[in-house]
Amino acid sequence: MRLPQFLTAALLPFTALAAKRASGDRFKDYRSTSQPVKLDDTTYNELTKAPRDYSIAVLLTALEARFGCKLCNDFQPEWELLAKTWSKGDKQGQSRLLFGTLDFTDGKNTFQSLMLQTAPVLLLFHPTTGPNARQDSSPVRYDFVTGTDTADPIHAWLTRQLPNVPHPALTRPINYLKIALTSTAILGLITFFSVAAPYLLPIIQNRNLWAAVSLIAILLFTSGHMFNHIRKVPYVAGDGKGGVSYFAGGFQNQFGLETQIVAAMYGILAFATISLALKVPRMADPRSQQIAVFVWGGVILGMYSFLLSVFRVKNGGYPFWLPPF
Repeated sequence: MRLPQFLTAALLPFTALAAKRASGDRFKDYRSTSQPVKLDDTTYNELTKAPRDYSIAVLLTALEARFGCKLCNDFQPEWELLAKTWSKGDKQGQSRLLFGTLDFTDGKNTFQSLMLQTAPVLLLFHPTTGPNARQDSSPVRYDFVTGTDTADPIHAWLTRQLPNVPHPALTRPINYLKIALTSTAILGLITFFSVAAPYLLPIIQNRNLWAAVSLIAILLFTSGHMFNHIRKVPYVAGDGKGGVSYFAGGFQNQFGLETQIVAAMYGILAFATISLALKVPRMADPRSQQIAVFVWGGVILGMYSFLLSVFRVKNGGYPFWLPPF
């Protein structure tokens, strides 16, 4: 009695293997596996050969470090996300679309037959039979010429290429780590400002500080600082006589050092004007006040004279001048 039971138990693994044997429907067999399907030369030829009643999108890539394909490695997680979300959103397989990945190390013959010199390359094979069949059996190619490393444009491209089938939405998993880091950072900032507010508010509300910041910004921009960054002007230039030219001729040219000199002149003029307007009237000693007026007035006269001389260097026809320059 034990012999039949032993034979039955021994035949159970073979029965299971027979149940898992291919059904003959390529779409059904490969869709039951995890998407995207890892391909080699043999499975690539098997899935892409005609006749086909399904579509298949194949990513030809080169993931090994020796190939140095950064885009391949950057896009691979996005490709796997697209394949998984599409297959999950289309549980009934109504779109009749498979996803496959063929690495160069597993498909050298395929790369050679397609004469591919770069990677990654995405090929979409349309059905050759069925309601969505196309007469042209050659694949549609998507080149990553713009450096696309996200799944969104690929999803949009597949949607355009497969107009008469369902298009599951591309959904990304919730990034709990990012949410936790962002929440922690926000709470940390709120805590910091709550503790530091009594010390920071007097500084932020200080009128003199904002006046100084505004004055520095005005001096930078009126002296031509942004012009230097945009035009990439030289710092100084030779004058053709073995010397150095600090000022460029013409109002459309300038040197880096010229900008600094002009900013310094504007700064001295601003400081002298502020001192005359605010500091000198508060001086209690009349004699000291009189001396300060003459000193700061002389500084303003000298700086304006030098500034007008710079204008004459920039443009020889400039008609105005002030002594002593």
